[in-house]
Amino acid sequence: MRKLLMLDVVGMTPALLRHMPHLSEVADKGWRAELGTVLPAVTCSVQSTLLTGAMPAEHGIVGNGWYFRDLGEIHLWRQHNKLVQRPKVWETARAEHPDYTAANVCWWYAMGMTTDITVTPRPIYHADGRKSPDCYVRPPHLHDALTAELGAFPLFQYWGPTASITSSKWIVEATRRILRTDNPDLTMAYVPHLDYDLQRYGPDSPQAAKAARDVDAVLAPLLADAERAGTTVVALSEYGITSVDTPVDINRALRREGLLEVYTQDGMEYLDPWTSRAFAVADHQVAHVYVADDADLPRVRKIVEDLTGVDEVLDREAQARYGLDHERAGEFVAVAEPRAWFTYYYWLDDDLAPDFARGVEIHRKPGYDPAELFFDPTDRFAKARAGLNLVRKKAGLRYAMNVVPTDPRWVRGSHGRLPDSAEHGPVLLCSDPEVPSAVESSGRLSATDVRQLLLQLQGIREGTQR
Repeated sequence: MRKLLMLDVVGMTPALLRHMPHLSEVADKGWRAELGTVLPAVTCSVQSTLLTGAMPAEHGIVGNGWYFRDLGEIHLWRQHNKLVQRPKVWETARAEHPDYTAANVCWWYAMGMTTDITVTPRPIYHADGRKSPDCYVRPPHLHDALTAELGAFPLFQYWGPTASITSSKWIVEATRRILRTDNPDLTMAYVPHLDYDLQRYGPDSPQAAKAARDVDAVLAPLLADAERAGTTVVALSEYGITSVDTPVDINRALRREGLLEVYTQDGMEYLDPWTSRAFAVADHQVAHVYVADDADLPRVRKIVEDLTGVDEVLDREAQARYGLDHERAGEFVAVAEPRAWFTYYYWLDDDLAPDFARGVEIHRKPGYDPAELFFDPTDRFAKARAGLNLVRKKAGLRYAMNVVPTDPRWVRGSHGRLPDSAEHGPVLLCSDPEVPSAVESSGRLSATDVRQLLLQLQGIREGTQR
């Protein structure tokens, strides 16, 4: 059976490929296509569609997080694979080939995933509140082998103000090792580096071009390994990152209208989902708006529609047109205009913001916060405090990284809405010289068709696993 290497090169677009000669060579030897993504064009939703061939309305991943109605809590970046409600491509392959093997290096929903090999970031949460970098690895013996060879997973270079190429290097080298020692039938690797400076500085910045060159150079040895081994490469992106300059404070608008409630502890305000009549879970350029009482629907819709930077407000009927009408979705889904994005902020006075607002706290914030990529530019001591806190960490002391700005104006790139141009949207590259007829005629492949492409490349028939 032909071996496959599937690379999720986050943020890769035709516009950036001019800076990426090694990845471009994959397409030169095979083909490339515009990748028709899904709404919302965010990591968890798109990855789940790529692996299941289903839309979010079917697999249930309506964003990077949502309001868990049965728990009464907002959660982003959960990892349990059972949240994805459709079979994955390797599970279909095993219906025909029971000995089919698969490896996942840092794709999402890794916990409980039925791949033979799993590697995903997983900090050590110490009893005293400290957090140390590490990863979850299955089978367990591979954890010690990877960390002995590559060092601990570079968690603080994977996300946050110090996010850098270091994390992508670790992921690529771990993937190379797995290919050498295990050579699975399908190996998937998530390469996040383009996410960072494209959100910090925008996709047209010099920093974005450098990031593209850097990630291409890091991938070069892995691509060479695959070519020598005769492994077919599929490299794709979930979305393209586009320039933004208009933050939309959707929760603050709902609060000013008396629909969002907070509760206060130790002088800090926390969003209260249990008593709020309406609130939003912001996720880049998409926001799920949850409304407790149907009687408030017309009022909430008008409030959101009237906000500067909002393009569409989708009710359930409109969500169905985008394949997004799942019970996890909000009563409304707001979509930002091309240069806008949604903040999660709900406090009206910065002095009352919760302490997690100024830190990297992806699991505590009730929405996505791209400001976590910055040291507060208005605080000249932010980096110095971060360095001091690192000393405290190494000494085994507790610390708080309160260095993130609560001013959204620094963010220059975002994603989530459907792309407005193919040049700045996601793309798929394939090293196999045989171009699918649908791609040959249209130059495009839908995200829902990627699963079938992978099966076809390995000569596997579609089974009954759908």
